[in-house]
Amino acid sequence: MSTIQTAAIIGGGVIGAGWVARFIENGIDVAIYDPAPDAMVKIEAVLANSRYAYNKLTKVQRRREGSISFCENLAKAVSNAQIIVESVPERLDTKQSVYAEIESHAAVDAIIVSSTSGIMPSDLQSKMQNPERFLVAHPFNPVYLLPLVELVGGQKTSSLVIDTATAFYLSMGMKPLRVKKEIEAFIADRLLEAIWRESLWLVKDGVATTEDIDDAVRFGFGLRYAQMGVFDTYRVAGGEAGMRHFMEQFGPCLKWPWSKLTDVPDFNDELVDLIVTQSDQQSGHLSIREMERMRDDNLIGILHALKDNHWGAGETLVNHEVRLLEAANDPI
Repeated sequence: MSTIQTAAIIGGGVIGAGWVARFIENGIDVAIYDPAPDAMVKIEAVLANSRYAYNKLTKVQRRREGSISFCENLAKAVSNAQIIVESVPERLDTKQSVYAEIESHAAVDAIIVSSTSGIMPSDLQSKMQNPERFLVAHPFNPVYLLPLVELVGGQKTSSLVIDTATAFYLSMGMKPLRVKKEIEAFIADRLLEAIWRESLWLVKDGVATTEDIDDAVRFGFGLRYAQMGVFDTYRVAGGEAGMRHFMEQFGPCLKWPWSKLTDVPDFNDELVDLIVTQSDQQSGHLSIREMERMRDDNLIGILHALKDNHWGAGETLVNHEVRLLEAANDPI
């Protein structure tokens, strides 16, 4: 079990609030700083969803929920934190300014992590006094349900800090993926960017609507990817001969005009209006909260199915339930 018991969340947007939910569900006491006047209301809305989800996700006794305190300044939020999570907007200068303030008030051995979805950790830590304690821990929305967290160290990050972070996220039922080489956007978002670019072209060229594209994913390969990923999916597609047969059979397709990934459509008002109009027609009858609740219900169903087979993200859930049972049976 991780020895980290106190955390600070700097920035209470969608990702920051998701971290609050994941942390307190695992008994971590959280101090929050976000200067937005509606931050508390937005975080409480996310917590309402997360508590609903956790009640359905596992039948194992859950840990005592960690405490939450909303702080009037950053200094107070980080003063007693063992791990500090920065989830502020994606601007390098803004993040570096936040780190400077954190280091002025936090314990010298507190771990500092960024939720950035693509900025290089070496750039983020370049102006820090103690850069060895910094790393990226990039999660996926909803943070309280999706187990993946990409861990990326910068040039000055201590390997011991990454080891400590790995153990910490494992203890919270997550799947830490240690990115072996520092790169912009890491692994998952580079894959997402590829399908996003191709999707924009398909809508712009009138080949498909936003709903058509979503249907292609959710009724087709998205279901395979949810439990087998990219390479195992294609290994199976190769039949008894496996991956080599698949590569030999479909390798030539790479030279066919199947993709515009090396080209980018003009991101102008016309394209934005087209996407927004189609998206509103597709799901505008639902509120965002209704869509979040449906998303969570669907994810829980998929996780339960995978859990029954000890497969993929389901195996992560099984392992976490084992840790919860061990914690519940530990003598006080």
